[in-house]
Amino acid sequence: MSLVPRQFPNEGRDPFEHRFDAILAEIAINVQLPPGLHALAVARYEAIRKHIERDGSPLQDLVRIFYPQGSMAIDATISSRWTDEDYDLDVVADLHVSTDSDPDAVLDLLYEASKGYNVKRVVRQTRCVTFEYSDGMHIDVTPAVRLAGTPERESVIFHAKENSPAATHMVVDMNAWGFARWFTGRTPYERKFADAYSRRLREERGWLAERADAEVEDVPPQTAFEIKNSAVVALQLLKRMRNVVYGERPGRIPPSVMLSCFAGHAASPDQKLSDMLIRLCRFVKRDLDAATAEGRLVHVCNPAHPDDVFTDRWPETLTQQREFSGILGRFVADLEAIRDRDMPLVEVTDRLRTWFGKGVVGRVIEDQMRRTGKVVADGGHSYFRHGGLRLHKAPGLLTGVAAVTPVAARPHTFYGDRVG
Repeated sequence: MSLVPRQFPNEGRDPFEHRFDAILAEIAINVQLPPGLHALAVARYEAIRKHIERDGSPLQDLVRIFYPQGSMAIDATISSRWTDEDYDLDVVADLHVSTDSDPDAVLDLLYEASKGYNVKRVVRQTRCVTFEYSDGMHIDVTPAVRLAGTPERESVIFHAKENSPAATHMVVDMNAWGFARWFTGRTPYERKFADAYSRRLREERGWLAERADAEVEDVPPQTAFEIKNSAVVALQLLKRMRNVVYGERPGRIPPSVMLSCFAGHAASPDQKLSDMLIRLCRFVKRDLDAATAEGRLVHVCNPAHPDDVFTDRWPETLTQQREFSGILGRFVADLEAIRDRDMPLVEVTDRLRTWFGKGVVGRVIEDQMRRTGKVVADGGHSYFRHGGLRLHKAPGLLTGVAAVTPVAARPHTFYGDRVG
């Protein structure tokens, strides 16, 4: 599997040029980590680092570096599985300890070093320590040890459920930093997409930056927040669908890092957002179905470090695998129906609520309908049936036989009654 980044000469597409893409983009904007809270998260994990390596800490002089992993490292964080206002963020604490250390002891050491930090709660987990903030943000700090003589930041992490038998403890291969570099190389900047999406994101969610600014200090410049292409937003939408469908079911769900890996492989330039989302879902479903047909569980590993297996804890059974494949199939069928058919607006809304949640979809539809009225009254634009822009003349400016009156839309259809 090649780690050489692909070169994408295309500039991407404005996700707000097409009606369905615009709705999908607005849904993603409503559930993703806003720029201000991204900066706040960075400031918080820097403060955690300073606390656990403070004078007198069990980890004094034992911390090499802190760095983001998972969704935060690729700017694909969305609200958590449980609520639209909570965000789960992942950080690696690279430690100066032996790779032969007892996993239980390393996790306990990090937990002890975390005591006294001013947050709502600190929880010792199986592979990390979680810092829970009163505003809903959670930061998971995973202790890791770099492996000597290997590619940069190739490491092991420690697995030990609290109070579990020593025989169940283990070290697990990991290179989150290498994966983030691979993903970034596969999903480069698409100017048209990034410009339009970032502008709308800050317009919609900029108020959260004001709330966070007062708490942000010494944020490293390399952690700038940027949504740069359709593959990242398609990944966010797929993760949102997973969160909604699995809801409060107990047990593990399809892991974000697995979905991120599929998104890196599926990334393709110059695609509409809806097409990119459908493409990504098909990529995932194809591999799940191929594994099921062979009677095995799907195996997805880190392209930067094949011993780092993303599916080591999910799926646990073929039943789980088949279930998620079926969910993806129904999801794609609905996406294609909305994209390709002239269906009633109420049906579009109901289908989207099933996959993305009632509250988020309701807010997006209401906001777009409200802004539609203003755009038309001001002489702005609406959408043709298959996506192109239609410019409107303001009332009173249409004179003479050459003036063209906009075609009256059927009032109850998705493509006839503009929602964009």
